Amino acid sequence: MDDNAMNIAIAEVVLLAEHFEVDTADDGLQAMLKVASFGPDLILLDIQMPGKDGLEVTRDLKADPATRHIRIVAFTAFAMQGDEARMRAAGCDGYLSKPIDVKRFGAQVRAYLQAPIDEAWARSAPLGTL
Repeated sequence: MDDNAMNIAIAEVVLLAEHFEVDTADDGLQAMLKVASFGPDLILLDIQMPGKDGLEVTRDLKADPATRHIRIVAFTAFAMQGDEARMRAAGCDGYLSKPIDVKRFGAQVRAYLQAPIDEAWARSAPLGTL
């Protein structure tokens, strides 16, 4: 879920080509509504979304027993000092940087689905490399 239409389109095309089932949202409020109807196993969530930002959405989903099992991967182009701690504190299970590497993106997403939760952050690149 991302507020940039181009980021959404590229990620969607790559994930569909990799045989993922995909749904998208343009803002945090729409994301919350779609989670209930779509029932995802993993959410790629932009941190800087309009309305409800990605960290607020993450906190809400992780606080709800019906959705706390969903893996949430921060999907961000911006990494500032302290962001990793904020993402972890909100409940994110890892992160991927934008822009995506279209050759590796499907495998990166699949790895988050397959990794035990406690190993997910180990799959994330250090924030300094974003």
